[in-house]
Amino acid sequence: MDYNFSERVKSLKPSAIREILKNSSAPGVIPLSAGNPAPDAFPYEAIEAISQRLLADTPIEALQYSVTEGYQPLREHLRAYMAQKHHVGAEEDEILITSGAQQVMDLLTKTLLNEGDTVLCEAPSFIGSLNTFRSYRAKLCGVPMEADGVSVQALERALETEANIKYFYTIPNFQNPSGVTMSLEKRQRVYELCRDHNVLILEDNPYGDLRFAGEDLPSIKSFDGEGAVVYAGSFSKVVSPGMRVGYAIGPREVVQKMVVCKQGEDVHSNIWAQIVCHRFMTEYDYEAHLERLRGIYRRKAGVLQEAMERYFRPLVSWSPFEGGLFAWCTLPEGVDMLDFVKRAAERKACVVPGTAFLTDESGACQSFRVNFSTPTDEQLREGIRILGELAREMAGQPAPRIS
Repeated sequence: MDYNFSERVKSLKPSAIREILKNSSAPGVIPLSAGNPAPDAFPYEAIEAISQRLLADTPIEALQYSVTEGYQPLREHLRAYMAQKHHVGAEEDEILITSGAQQVMDLLTKTLLNEGDTVLCEAPSFIGSLNTFRSYRAKLCGVPMEADGVSVQALERALETEANIKYFYTIPNFQNPSGVTMSLEKRQRVYELCRDHNVLILEDNPYGDLRFAGEDLPSIKSFDGEGAVVYAGSFSKVVSPGMRVGYAIGPREVVQKMVVCKQGEDVHSNIWAQIVCHRFMTEYDYEAHLERLRGIYRRKAGVLQEAMERYFRPLVSWSPFEGGLFAWCTLPEGVDMLDFVKRAAERKACVVPGTAFLTDESGACQSFRVNFSTPTDEQLREGIRILGELAREMAGQPAPRIS
C-alpha cells in the first residue's frame, strides 16, 4: 500500500538524540549522550508513599477524567510558589499544566504559528523544540550564542529584518546544549527588544533549579509586566521525567487558546502525576529536595571536569557551566566532528553531535554535547578518557604523560 504523508511530516527526521540513545542502552556503552536525571535523584520513597495514600483514600480523584487546565490545587500552589520564589506570574497571567514542558512548545506553536512564519531561536538550541517548530513548517532563524548568552546585536538585526516573527525561543539557564547562562544585562535587553518589536518570548527553564555554582539570576518572565513572555517550567529534571508534568505561565489570552489546542491533543495531562507533584511540593521539604539534587550534580560535574582537565587539555575545550546536566565540548580545527562521534560510538562512548542542535543540521560545527548526570562516575572517567584518546589520534598528536 502507498502512504501519502502530510506535507507537515514529510521532511521530519527522527531525533538524532533519540536515535543515539537507542544505541547508548546497549551493554557496555557509556551513555554520555543521554539527558536523564541521575538515578539517585528520584524521590522514590515519597512518590511511593503519596501514591499509596492517594489510591487508598481517594482513588477516583486520580483515575477519573479531569479539566484540561490541570489539577486546580497544583495550579494554585504553583502560582503562589513561582510568584514568591521567582517573581514569575502577573495578575493577568494564567497557568496551564502540560504533558511535560515539550508540550508547551507544541501548544504555543500551534496557537500562534501559520505555515512559513518565523521562529527566532538560539543557535545552537534544544533539538526537541526545534523539531516541534519544524513540524509546523516554521522558518527557523538561529541567533548566535556568546559566552554570556545570545548575541543581542544579532537578535536585534533579526527582529528588524525577519518577516512574520511569532516568538523568540530561549533557554537562559544552563542552555541545552551549550551550558551557557544568559547574563542579567542580556536578559533585560532581550526582554526590551522583543517587547518593543511586539514579539513574544518563549522562556524555557527546565534546569533553573539545578544551579550548583554561581549566583541565581532572575528569569526573563520576572521582568514581564506587558504580557510579552510565556514561561515553560517542568518537574522532569527535579522530580521525574517519566511522570510528564510541565506547565506554562503566560498571558491569559494566549494560554486560553493553548487550552483549546490541548483539548484536541490529550484532553488533560496525567492527573495521578499532577497530584503526586502537588503533594510532594506541599507535604515534603521541597527546598531540601532541590538542595539534595544540587549536591548530586555538583559532585558529578566535578568528576566530569576533573576528567576533562586530565584527558582533554589542551586539545579539546569546553564552555564553562554552573548548573544543568551538560557540557559543550569543541574539537580543534581539522578533526571531523561527525566522524569523531561515529568513531567514539564504535569505542562504546556515545555523545551527541553538535549539528543536531543547529537550525540547519548541514551547517558546520566542531562541537559535541556530553551529559554528566546519567553515567556513573566510573563511566564518566572512562568515557572522557576514550574521547580524549580519540581526539589526539585524529589530530595526529601523541598521548600525554598522565601521572
